[in-house]
Amino acid sequence: MEEKNNAVDAELVEEQDKQVDNEPVETNNEQSTNELEEKINLLQSEKEEIYNRLLRLQAEFDNYKKRTLKEREADRKYKAQDLVQELLPAIDNFERALQVEVTEETKSLIDGITMVHKQLIEALKSQGVEIIETEGKDFDPNLHHAVMQVEDDSIESDKIVEELQRGYMLNDRVIRPAMVKVNK
Repeated sequence: MEEKNNAVDAELVEEQDKQVDNEPVETNNEQSTNELEEKINLLQSEKEEIYNRLLRLQAEFDNYKKRTLKEREADRKYKAQDLVQELLPAIDNFERALQVEVTEETKSLIDGITMVHKQLIEALKSQGVEIIETEGKDFDPNLHHAVMQVEDDSIESDKIVEELQRGYMLNDRVIRPAMVKVNK
């Protein structure tokens, strides 16, 4: 019976060998190589993703630096704007006071007002404030505010005839447009 069992075992072994020969068998080396290639591919894709994220963050940071630099420059350039806007009504009142007819009694008062007015204008100029030129100039809606129109054939069309209220600029920004009378 043992011989019979041995014969059956031999047949089974032969049959298994045939099946093994027909099927491609992967060895441990091939399996580990495939696993390593998969891990390498995964790591490379992760590296590329992280590198792209780093590039985006770096670009965002550069944009942030540029934006904050521009904001600081604008703050420095226009730091006097609020103060100028607060002082303009006082300067307007000084100019109205200077339009009063000078008499012997008011001469010294007008001289004092003139000196203070000049000091204020000089202080504003030192901060970058300029008076907008008006009379005889072409009307510019960016600089001037037309409140009246006149018809005068001796003056060109769209020329400023009279300044009703001074306009001011701080560096390149209009603080207050000049109120003017324009020829049609």
